Amino acid sequence: MRLTRLTYRGVIILAYLVMLLPVFLLVLTSFFKDTIITFPPSGFSLEWYANAIDREEFLSGFFVSFKVAALATIIGVPLGMAAALALTRSAIRGKQAITTFLLGPIIVPGIVAGTALYLTFLLAQNQLDMDIVGTLPGLVAAHILLTIPWTVRVATAGLQGLDKSIEEAAANLGARPWTVFVRVTLPMMRPAIVAASMFSFIQSFENLELTLLLVGPGMSTLPIAMLNYLEFQIDPTLAAVATIQVVVIAAMMLITDRYVKLSRIV
Repeated sequence: MRLTRLTYRGVIILAYLVMLLPVFLLVLTSFFKDTIITFPPSGFSLEWYANAIDREEFLSGFFVSFKVAALATIIGVPLGMAAALALTRSAIRGKQAITTFLLGPIIVPGIVAGTALYLTFLLAQNQLDMDIVGTLPGLVAAHILLTIPWTVRVATAGLQGLDKSIEEAAANLGARPWTVFVRVTLPMMRPAIVAASMFSFIQSFENLELTLLLVGPGMSTLPIAMLNYLEFQIDPTLAAVATIQVVVIAAMMLITDRYVKLSRIV
């Protein structure tokens, strides 16, 4: 029994090392002084963080990514929550098929989904005689397809753990269906809503494959700006940008877990 427990803990520690070691090396690299990454480094410096902040393409890409992710989350999460609620509480037929359809965008490879959306947008442009590809509304619409599946996935897990008897008690006491939803169901769904919003925002903010074919001149997200920088420069600046992203996302997850306990949802 003791040997089994030690083996189990050893496997867990090894798994954490495999996952966290690349992140640790990335953060460490961002402080290297040398332009060409070598190990051991000749010294440490913060100049790559200053370079990342000073470059216009990174700041512009950050704001575009933030705007797109925020809009996609604001629109996609309510739609995903409504779908999850219908799939969990209603008696409609074909629930499994509908669930599979809604989760499709995260099952299909990103580059394939991006190509399909690009061709669809081109067809829509010709039919409607308006620009879609390379515009902010078009990019937001594409990213909503990322936020809905993540919301459905997280919200379904959260809704399955709710106690229906509380809603039934409120209805038996005379509360109307809308009142039950607003005052009983919705507050109980808050952890799932917060978790779905966080995961949706992160997935949209860091998406590259789907976005690559849909941006236009003068509009670049942060991942694309990083890819363009890597085409001409090889230095620890990208490690600095990635480290800032890791810190921001980790802070979001810690703050969210502090209030809603993500372990109950995912």
